[in-house]
Amino acid sequence: MDKKQYVQAIESGRTFLGIELGSTRIKAVLIDEAHTPIAYGSHDWQNTLDHGIWTYPLEDVWKGLQDCFSKLAEDVNNTYGVPLRKLGAIGFSAMMHGYLAFDKQNQQLVPFRTWRNTKQEEAAEELTRIFDFNIPQRWSIAHLYQAILNNEDHINDVHYITTLAGYVHWKLTGEKVLGVGDASGMFPIDSETNNYNTRMLQQFNEIISARSIPWKLEDILPVVKVAGEEAGVLSAEGAKLLDPSGMLEAGVPLCPPEGDAGTGMTATNSVAMRTGNVSAGTSIFAMIVLEKNLSKVYTEIDMVTTPVGKPVAMVHCNTCTSDVDAWVNIFAEFSHSLGVEIDKTSLYSLLYQKALIGDSDCGGLINYNYYSGEPVTKLEEGRPLFVRKPDSKFNLANFMRAQLFSTMATLKLGMDILFEEEQVKVDQLLGHGGLFKTKEVGQKLMAGALGVPVAVMETAGEGGPWGMALLAEYMINKEVGETLEDYLTGKVFVDSKSNSISPDVEDTKGFLSFMEGYKKGLAIEQAAVKVLK
Repeated sequence: MDKKQYVQAIESGRTFLGIELGSTRIKAVLIDEAHTPIAYGSHDWQNTLDHGIWTYPLEDVWKGLQDCFSKLAEDVNNTYGVPLRKLGAIGFSAMMHGYLAFDKQNQQLVPFRTWRNTKQEEAAEELTRIFDFNIPQRWSIAHLYQAILNNEDHINDVHYITTLAGYVHWKLTGEKVLGVGDASGMFPIDSETNNYNTRMLQQFNEIISARSIPWKLEDILPVVKVAGEEAGVLSAEGAKLLDPSGMLEAGVPLCPPEGDAGTGMTATNSVAMRTGNVSAGTSIFAMIVLEKNLSKVYTEIDMVTTPVGKPVAMVHCNTCTSDVDAWVNIFAEFSHSLGVEIDKTSLYSLLYQKALIGDSDCGGLINYNYYSGEPVTKLEEGRPLFVRKPDSKFNLANFMRAQLFSTMATLKLGMDILFEEEQVKVDQLLGHGGLFKTKEVGQKLMAGALGVPVAVMETAGEGGPWGMALLAEYMINKEVGETLEDYLTGKVFVDSKSNSISPDVEDTKGFLSFMEGYKKGLAIEQAAVKVLK
């Protein structure tokens, strides 16, 4: 399309907007009907640790969304010379899980408890036993049940609980709905009905019945929708809330809000069986669409769904690149102190490339990147920790290799269950997220670590907001009976290019050696958590 055609598409409302609220950035991508990004917006933000709880104030949510949308609209105006008034459809996604609770007057009852909190162990363990289904600590139902076990004052006043994406969607449309993928991180989903598991709903209601709680669980959860279904329209109040300038027109259709897992699957065309993807940013998680259910319950593995409800095995780890980012900032500070200015992209590239020339086993160096607790390794809290023996080969290349290996070490523990114990098959993993931004480095090391080819698409850098925009577009432009899998494969990714890297034998051997020391050294991490208060 030439500029004139883009202008016509924007002015006639034939563009689709995806906005994702990630851990450190809120990002917006506007696409045309050819699925191509044509404008961007973003806003940086951070969670805070408030009285031991990881949270984002809701005022920060709206401040961030408004700034992100404003920058998107500015990009449209600067690039195409027209204001952004109309949209074909909008979709919102965000970090999954967590706990947002409201009363009958729609007032927030307690500060937003994010997925990063790991104080729900008692609730998660009890629900996992009762349901015979793994309930991780970060799931909304674990947060809710832990609050009940704690006898928190607000429980009797709960009228509605939702996720961050569901909250934003509700405030913009008035609709209390949630995409099935995001809902599957609140409460278990029955993939036969694409709704909450009725047996488990009943079991939950039974275990709280003696507490005289004035609600049933099904009455306070969002309504579940699958990709392609309509989920409301942007209200006049919602349009003003998103765009205080008043430029954006109301009435825009919204698709079901999704979690970052679902948008990652969509953005990498990983929604069909035997497909999988790994998202590596602030957190790291891998998802594989299953051909059959797992043989038993594993606490290391979440069972979630695709945006259309197919079962997905998910290994989720709370921390990925935060520790690497911290070390890169140290090197940047050192460079600045020397009077040498290096832009961050070049610095990341330089340090990541160094990792490729390090010893395959990192020369005996070990790193733990735990900024927060990590349920996979049974840690309620985390302490970033670098460890070496006096005779370890301590140099920059080995140091950086250990840093990158640590981003995927905990993931490896969960993936081994799928590949070795359950014999799950996947043709390749599609990588996306910050770990893969430096060409081939994270991709090569990940392939060696997991023993599976890892591919990165040319579009991988667009990430979650692009995936969300595709879901919005699918709702409007799908043909009768056209599945999401067919839409993505036959229309969106039909000409897409990707670069796949197969496991290198030396990388695999080196990573296995690194993991031997890593697993033994977890006792050091446990001691650090206990001692460093």
